Amino acid sequence: MEKYDIAIIGGGLLGTSISYWISNLYDAKVAVIEKESDVGMHTSSRNTGVVHSPFYLNPNKKGKLARAAFLSHEMWETFAKKKGLPWNMVGTMEIALDEAQHKILEKYMDWGPRNGMSEKNMELLNSSDVAQREPNIRCHSAIHCKTDAVVDYGEFTRKLKEESQRNGTKFLFNRQLESVENLDDATILAFQNKEKISSKIVINCAGGYSLDVAKKFGLANDYSSLHFRGEYWIANAEYTNLVKTNVYSVPKYPDFPFLDPHWIIRSDGKSEVGPNAVPVPSPETYSGYVGDIETFISKLTEIVTGSTRKLLLNADFMNLVAKEWLSSLSKTVMIERIQEFMPKVKPEFFSERGTAGIRTPIITPEGNFLPDVLELVGPNSYHILNYNSPGATGAPAYSAFVVRSMQEKGLLQYKTQKTDSIWDFETII
Repeated sequence: MEKYDIAIIGGGLLGTSISYWISNLYDAKVAVIEKESDVGMHTSSRNTGVVHSPFYLNPNKKGKLARAAFLSHEMWETFAKKKGLPWNMVGTMEIALDEAQHKILEKYMDWGPRNGMSEKNMELLNSSDVAQREPNIRCHSAIHCKTDAVVDYGEFTRKLKEESQRNGTKFLFNRQLESVENLDDATILAFQNKEKISSKIVINCAGGYSLDVAKKFGLANDYSSLHFRGEYWIANAEYTNLVKTNVYSVPKYPDFPFLDPHWIIRSDGKSEVGPNAVPVPSPETYSGYVGDIETFISKLTEIVTGSTRKLLLNADFMNLVAKEWLSSLSKTVMIERIQEFMPKVKPEFFSERGTAGIRTPIITPEGNFLPDVLELVGPNSYHILNYNSPGATGAPAYSAFVVRSMQEKGLLQYKTQKTDSIWDFETII
């Protein structure tokens, strides 16, 4: 049985970033456990590709995520230039449709500088200002954030894997975790292919499956989760340049994971509209609504018996779910959302579906959506749950924060080393 110092469950952007830092800082035997044939094959590739500036994140509630997003912006730009990867600064307009939403934009104008942003990179515009810059947008007002970029996070993950491998990290692909056995000084991980490994420390950053993994370690048993698929439509080529910047609308229901509509410029130059938030039974139900019957029944049982069942009694939540289903079944319903701020857009402008992605918010024992990341320490283990948007943006800095937290908790007792690095750890943390 192969023995490791540190095993990281999950080869997404976060797990790969953590493996990079640890292998860069320590003389330790590190493995990344991934059930797919390569890194970044799910959420890390199935997202908008936006490098978000954190003007919209409440510094009192999401200060750590906001700080990570702010610091990671420059880190990703440095990485893209060194690797010759696309880095397109398209900017973002966050629009308000009425005076009530405008008040939220005024809050954002305060939050941005508190999260580290320069005031010169944020501009509050009235409707006339917006119309002059983007004639096809109609709104009450907007924040123009100049620094948002679009990239290919899947490619970022694969290039970062190569850097981690140069440091000695071993990536174990096609290993799906089946069981966990905690010993006094190590953990035995058993996989579906009957292989086993042992590791002194296990780091769980398994994305949509992170709660399931934590429960294998006996943690977070009172929590549950839901999976929401976000769907997009690609604009036909002749309509790609209707608007030349990303457009986001102020969330109408900030307590729920229902994203209000976006117009997104992709790193390949295509434009897309979306998303909705359709409940699905697994983190990989990218089409259809049921998936395999066994998974569907298992998830339904969890919903009925776990903390999620309290959401079923929330009339606002159930009403929103019904609307999300409708927007998935009908392209027209989806485009009607975009018409609120782009009235010239028509359903026939879109003939191809974009890439669907799935986010997995955690539900607290009280039946509420957990608003922030949850980090838990178990026997010889460290768990990162509810790491959602802007998770891809903040991954390089947030992963450094995780490593520092593990250092402070005495979980990284290995010989340090100095290796050439893309980024400077001490500067970041």
